[in-house]
Amino acid sequence: MANEKIMTSTGEELNLEKTKRETDRKCPQCGGVMDFDPKTGGLHCPYCDYAEEIKQEQSGEEGPAQELDYASAEKTENCDWGAKKKVVICKACGAESVYDELQIANECPYCGSNQVMEEKNEQTMAPGGVVPFKLTAKEAASKFTSWIKGKLFCPRAAKESAKPGAFKGVYLPYWTFDAHTKSRYEGEYGIDRKVRRGKDEEEIVTDWYSTSGTYVEDFDDELVLASGRYEQSLMSDIEPFNTADNKSYKPEYVAGFIAERYSVGLKEAFEKAKEFIKKKLEANIEDKIRREHHADHSRVKRVETRYSAVTYKYLLLPVWLSSYQYKGKVYHYMVNGQTGKAGGETPTSWLRVVIAVALLCAIGFLVSEYVEVGIVFGVITLILTVICYFTKM
Repeated sequence: MANEKIMTSTGEELNLEKTKRETDRKCPQCGGVMDFDPKTGGLHCPYCDYAEEIKQEQSGEEGPAQELDYASAEKTENCDWGAKKKVVICKACGAESVYDELQIANECPYCGSNQVMEEKNEQTMAPGGVVPFKLTAKEAASKFTSWIKGKLFCPRAAKESAKPGAFKGVYLPYWTFDAHTKSRYEGEYGIDRKVRRGKDEEEIVTDWYSTSGTYVEDFDDELVLASGRYEQSLMSDIEPFNTADNKSYKPEYVAGFIAERYSVGLKEAFEKAKEFIKKKLEANIEDKIRREHHADHSRVKRVETRYSAVTYKYLLLPVWLSSYQYKGKVYHYMVNGQTGKAGGETPTSWLRVVIAVALLCAIGFLVSEYVEVGIVFGVITLILTVICYFTKM
């Protein structure tokens, strides 16, 4: 059903978005707007604490989202919403609000009523399922506080400016893919042997041998972010999600939260999924080669993979997100609304890094008087590698 078009005073064309019938569930005790409650998995009134379960369909208990056949999918392209906007008229107070075209759920800024829009239009498909929030904002704040305290090289001033009270609950769009893969590979395996060099010296030499074969593996729920607004590296910090714990989409699950439509289409998402799968296949094939040949090393030179029985789901996944500013730069952080795993961006205090390196060198110098130099430098290298890892976070 096409949305009605309206024009602003400046000539800008806007979509008049219709909201769902279930948008505002009024509290039967006090008349307040009820939100989804992560603690109970039902609806909750923040004014009088009344709670009730989300009604299931008459056909019985709702199951998870259905797997859809990729080969027969019709809507596969990206949705370049750009700067498109839409108008939502609040059913509670009549106020008009302008939202980003990607949003499918928010709150009326005038009266606080929930506004859950139609989950699809002519260009897009509807979410098949939703993984509801399990963590409250307070619980997410606690997870974030513990996470940022563990960032050894984050400046104290930055930690103090990162206030977890500013969290927003957002349902982000994701695609998941299932696939049966059959790969033909070519590679090498290496077997180590000792070679004497001189009277008291030995050297490890690796002999390499060619190999090839076939590898079969099934993949379940390979996850691809369907939004172009967030860095994949940032999202990877809070993954994975337990996507098997999803429920068929109902607007009540997103009531009181922000929710986004997808902008990365099914076709592009599957190409990204294949990139993720390829890396996993290469690692698994290398393991297979080592096991089969009882080798010390292995490497893959070429892999050709065929995909079959490909299915997909379009899910909304829960994320608590916020940001803070430090020395004029904005840093974003997130908490997985299902598992509580936190991640994000933090600045680096290079003074702390220099001090840590200096201390390690001093310890290495002192210990080298009693331990072999090679071991000392090996330990220092390992510690510095860990430092480098943390300074990137």
